[in-house]
Amino acid sequence: LNNGSFGACPKPVFDVYQQWQVEFEKHPGGYMSRQREELTKARTVLADYLHTDQSRLAFVTNATMGVNVVTHSLRSWLQPGDEVLTTDHEYGACNHAWQFNCGKAGAHYINHPIPLPIYSDEQFIEDLWAAVTDHTKVIYLSHTTSPTALTFPLAEICRRARERGILTVIDGAHVPGQRDLFLDDLGADFYTGNCHKWMGGPKGTAFLHVRDEVQHLIEPLIVGHGWFPDKRSEKPLEDYVEQFGTRDLAGFLAVPAAIAYMQQHDWPAVRQRAHGMALDTKHKLEQHFDTEMICPETFEWFSQLCPIRLPDATDMGKLGQILREQYQIEMPMINFRGTKIARLSVQIYTSQDEIDAFVDAAMRHVPECQEIG
Repeated sequence: LNNGSFGACPKPVFDVYQQWQVEFEKHPGGYMSRQREELTKARTVLADYLHTDQSRLAFVTNATMGVNVVTHSLRSWLQPGDEVLTTDHEYGACNHAWQFNCGKAGAHYINHPIPLPIYSDEQFIEDLWAAVTDHTKVIYLSHTTSPTALTFPLAEICRRARERGILTVIDGAHVPGQRDLFLDDLGADFYTGNCHKWMGGPKGTAFLHVRDEVQHLIEPLIVGHGWFPDKRSEKPLEDYVEQFGTRDLAGFLAVPAAIAYMQQHDWPAVRQRAHGMALDTKHKLEQHFDTEMICPETFEWFSQLCPIRLPDATDMGKLGQILREQYQIEMPMINFRGTKIARLSVQIYTSQDEIDAFVDAAMRHVPECQEIG
């Protein structure tokens, strides 16, 4: 029940992935000479799925790398005293990337607290916007958060930011596959997301989307053959982000197979079933333990990655250990500023029996996992 951490690759997609690996081992010279062409084909299929143009995309290993490309690129653009505004719901590794690069630039990384529960889009937007100052140059947000499994309303934030001349950087690690993405319409300047979590792509497949108007800011995180000292590339995403050394590109070339798999299996129906199972599980446990929801119970706020609030006195480490060792149930047990959250993932392969086993185990063991004092 932890698809959100690593994803799961369906066998037909994994077979395509391995076919590309075998092709490389058989004909490395021919394969490498065709890599740009094949990557462009795969990128075009992904772009159609994300409702954008392939020229605005680059393949990256994961969303953490996508964020690192952006933070590294903006380091020379940020000035001492500038502010990058974010929330306290962000993923640790990406916080570190911002802290590192803001530190090098003399800029300030502002983790603005967003308290729970959140009752409406308007509450979130106004809470965040209250922290915008004349020094705010970048707003960085998760689309769906890792610790709290909340999907933030981004379109209005991106619109307001554009009006103020503030760049927007979005970590969409958990979103592709869980939700339909219209990246050009969303309006974020930079958006990165994983293909290996909810799309079913091979491990180490993700993308970075950059609006045309800000591609001039992109710099190579790793300098390779695509960079030249006397001339800037007209395709910085392709030359500066994708082109560096010999590496296994098979996962990227298998992303179209993952998209085809979703299309063949009626993914809107898969999502609807999964969301229904997650919502039902959330209702059962929160009603049983008489805990308050942390967000509106709508698809807009969570989909297949679902936050279930447990009693605030629950020892989440102890509960997680019991679930793992006695029931072979893997699920993140999160202590978020004193709010205890079981982060449930429901994917196409999740059965009702597995859900029921978790519900029964939680009802049985949460009472014995209460912290004292």
